[in-house]
Amino acid sequence: MSTTDGSTTGSEVAAGTAAHIGTQADTRGETSPNPSPTPSPTPSHNAQRDALRATQASTHRIIVVGGGAGGLELVTRLGDKLGKRGQAQVVLVDRSPTHIWKPLLHEVAAGSMDPNTHQLEYVAQARWHHFEFQQGELTGVDRARKVIQVAACVDLDGTELLPARELPYDTLVLAIGCVTHFFNVPGAAEHAIALDTVEQAERFRRKLIAACVRAQNGRGRTGEDGRPRVDVAIIGAGATGVELSAELRNTAHVLNAYGLHQLDPRRDVRIHVIEAGPRILPALSERVSAETTKLLRKLDVDVLTAERVTQVTDDAVLTASDKRIDADLTVWAAGITAPGVLRTLGLPVSKQGQIVVGPTLQTEADPDIFAFGDCASCPWPEKQTAVPPRAQAAHQQATFLYDAIRARMDGKPLPKFGFKDFGSLVSLGHFSAVGSLMGGLIGGSMFIEGLMARFMYTSLYRMHVLALHGAIGMGLDTVTHWLRSKTSPRVKLH
Repeated sequence: MSTTDGSTTGSEVAAGTAAHIGTQADTRGETSPNPSPTPSPTPSHNAQRDALRATQASTHRIIVVGGGAGGLELVTRLGDKLGKRGQAQVVLVDRSPTHIWKPLLHEVAAGSMDPNTHQLEYVAQARWHHFEFQQGELTGVDRARKVIQVAACVDLDGTELLPARELPYDTLVLAIGCVTHFFNVPGAAEHAIALDTVEQAERFRRKLIAACVRAQNGRGRTGEDGRPRVDVAIIGAGATGVELSAELRNTAHVLNAYGLHQLDPRRDVRIHVIEAGPRILPALSERVSAETTKLLRKLDVDVLTAERVTQVTDDAVLTASDKRIDADLTVWAAGITAPGVLRTLGLPVSKQGQIVVGPTLQTEADPDIFAFGDCASCPWPEKQTAVPPRAQAAHQQATFLYDAIRARMDGKPLPKFGFKDFGSLVSLGHFSAVGSLMGGLIGGSMFIEGLMARFMYTSLYRMHVLALHGAIGMGLDTVTHWLRSKTSPRVKLH
């Protein structure tokens, strides 16, 4: 359903949706590729049809909105355990037709990963794991009628493919993630690229390749020494900004090896990381921050801290200290916020717009609605704060919610969620990573870096694939990607 540049055409969405509808109909025996005259229904046929409809109407209906890491893991398990046995109707709603593990987007942006080899079609996953997929964006929830409103789907020229719909639920789970927060900085939304979606990451990659080709052929900017120059400004030094900066340095070397010989990968491709706070990776320990800063500077990444961005233009970033940083491309990775639709649902929200949930992950105002992942503010009593918006938290909450929903359907008391922080890892290219590990066996926090850290970072993605496809599927996926890496360019150029 995805084109080679990561976008989705209208005909592909329509084809995928039609195929999915056909699959559902074929399963129920209601359509045939070559229809023949249908005999008049007998009383026994009518009774069977009425019994089927009654069973479907009485089956518990679970809707999960959001097919990110946690949401897709949850519906996959619910479908395998409940949907397959007819104990529940499981529905996934997402505005996109495909899933990608969001921590990979910086690699897509740098061109070191082809998203088409790592995206998963929701309709295929639904077919394999006994749930239903509905494409569309959540626009509202009618809690009194227990239905959600889903926006219409349109193709690239605005033609409607799927109408706006209302979907009934018995249990609703909100897992719609977060979006980039520009903090009303002038020019940021217009001139900086966020990395929320594959399309945004691919847009950045295309602009990066184009800027490098222009510089190679003397059509770009030049520095004071007269040499061609490409400047990339990354606003925000959290995990996304730091990982992208390291990956871009690798991309510059690969482009030089592929023929852009006029462009020195270290001297002429300048990468600037701009952080408003006193250090990079503010959510991690000071040691991780300090070691990462050293490693980035070894890669000739310009690390600027205590520099608050006041304006973004089409060719520069301006800071509160009156500093001007030239920028052919600008990435905004400085903050996240909850999607605006959450504030319209009549449910309590945090200052960041997240749905406030209790220890059972149920919303405070409606026990039929759960929320988790980045869009939820979940208590973390041990730290007297909220659970951080990390992939490991979403994974743990998805596992917990499967058990909680089972208990709810069985009329049993719901368990309480407890977050376990196993540490954090930050990728610094294909051969290195840095971070800290935590846990009972370690007896505290342990700093880790290098190849071992990179191996553990990669294993996080493999654990996600394991949750979606099982052990055999994960093994096949790993081998397939390894073989493809031997016959594909190290950077996606087209």
